[in-house]
Amino acid sequence: MINVCGIKFNKKGRVYYFNSNGINVLENQSVVVETERGLQFGTVVVASKEIDENNLVSPLKNVIRIATKYDIKQNNKNEKDNKTALERASNIVKELNLNMKLLDASYTLDRNQLLFNFVSDERIDFRELLKRLAAVYKTRIELRQIGIRDKAKEVGGLGPCGRFLCCNSFLTDLNSVTINMAKNQALALNPTKINGVCGRLLCCLSYEDETYTELKQGLPNVGDDYEYNNQSYKVVDVDILKRKVTLSNDKTKEVINL
Repeated sequence: MINVCGIKFNKKGRVYYFNSNGINVLENQSVVVETERGLQFGTVVVASKEIDENNLVSPLKNVIRIATKYDIKQNNKNEKDNKTALERASNIVKELNLNMKLLDASYTLDRNQLLFNFVSDERIDFRELLKRLAAVYKTRIELRQIGIRDKAKEVGGLGPCGRFLCCNSFLTDLNSVTINMAKNQALALNPTKINGVCGRLLCCLSYEDETYTELKQGLPNVGDDYEYNNQSYKVVDVDILKRKVTLSNDKTKEVINL
């Protein structure tokens, strides 16, 4: 068994899981953790709980310590410097006339790395940008291109439902959404209806997919041949939620409950 806790590095970010490393980690505590980028400051959103180590997909990094006053002070300084770094780097991007938009900048707690996330419609040669940034900040610089769904998560906005974007308000992981989910719910495959503001399929298509899959069991598909009261019909409509099927042939039309 192993003690695991869930941590976020920013309010709208995804939840990452770490080995509590023998530390009693409580919800809403600030902690310092080991990551591939170095030491990072995070907030506990899932308190330590014991799970079977065999259920882990890959080894977990460790919680190093509960954040000290110095860690909190350093993180506050980093957050201020992140904004300055983003503004300065954005100006350099304009000077170099690069077709990219920087979304955010973030120092690791130990300031050994400065990461910039950006979006672009094409591959970018940012070698000169890296040189300029490294000369200014004297630390390791990483530029990471993210997808359009990640951009929507960072920027936010209103969805076609009139509510704030799910990805920007409460979703922590952007799971894959497929066109089969729209088909499963018998939705019209009109991009203006099933795509979000990011231009990709609506995240909410996945919310009821499992329910629709369950409800469809035992129901025919539109276009199927169907025998009813010793007569042959074609299935012309299926109401999945009400489990009603409309049948039609040359003589008559029937609506039946299944």
